[in-house]
Amino acid sequence: MSTASLDAATLETCLSAAVAAPSFYNTQPWRYRLDPATVTLEVRAAPERGLRHADPVGRALHVSVGAAVFNLRVAAVHFGWSPVVRLLPSPDDPGLLATVRLTAPAHRKAVEHRADLYPAIWRRHSSRMPFSGRPVSPTARAELAEAAHTEGALLAFPGPVETARLLRVTTEAEHRNRVDADRGAESRRWLHPAEDDSADVGLPDSVLGPQDARERIPMRDFTALRHPERLPAQDFETSPVIALLTTLHDRRADWLRAGQALEHVLLVATAHGLRASLLHQPMEWPDLRRDLSPEPDHTGHAQMLIRLGYGPEGPATPRRSPRKLTDTRNDSP
Repeated sequence: MSTASLDAATLETCLSAAVAAPSFYNTQPWRYRLDPATVTLEVRAAPERGLRHADPVGRALHVSVGAAVFNLRVAAVHFGWSPVVRLLPSPDDPGLLATVRLTAPAHRKAVEHRADLYPAIWRRHSSRMPFSGRPVSPTARAELAEAAHTEGALLAFPGPVETARLLRVTTEAEHRNRVDADRGAESRRWLHPAEDDSADVGLPDSVLGPQDARERIPMRDFTALRHPERLPAQDFETSPVIALLTTLHDRRADWLRAGQALEHVLLVATAHGLRASLLHQPMEWPDLRRDLSPEPDHTGHAQMLIRLGYGPEGPATPRRSPRKLTDTRNDSP
């Protein structure tokens, strides 16, 4: 591929797809650098956008970046390229989390060639609204599990008893978050930044959604402690469908793979007309995250709880401009 074929408009569209990925607290903790000589996009961490209290080791940051990498893969294939991804390619440069080199289309059929994934990027939004009682079909569940497996992760749909246990663990995590002043201040910084705050992208109250009136499902409380009238209580589904995403190991590369798996699952869900919300609270407490490992043998490492169902589409959350996130590397003298 020549650099001439990578025009500015196409590059910006690919990066817009990348930043459409979900990120925790909408931190969008990524930066991009184009190496025009090799037509390679470097995906870098933005450590200043990390979560000191909720994510001290950077696991959530890596998961977020992994989701963005998957969207880059899908966009690259949509524009006729074959993306070659390397995770953590330079041990001497820990901030470089991945590279995506754009090459001529391969003859083999890549997972990103599924035609409905690219339009799903723009339709995928987290929905914290109540879902209907319509069941998620075995076919859809199998496709979601296969999407995770393709990326090196496992997606399980626990039965009612185990689902109730997982939700109890999430409730405990949400309770801890509500009474933790440092985490509350961190949440407010990212979700409701002041005009001069470096976070620069907050969430309007309208996107945060209601709370479950009967407290079956522990929805994250982003604003209720400040403005309880803005979070009306509603009755949520009585039998929630919860999926648990796990990886065999728990290293930085596994977190990046988990992010790719998460976004692959979410895009396939979107293609099926499913809505999703992420129950990340227990991932923020090491002991509770360990408690999420599947019973009875507690194998694997929990990376995300995903609530799935049919219901209203979630509103789009604000994104930073790709132009603010991109550098062009020029090594010539």
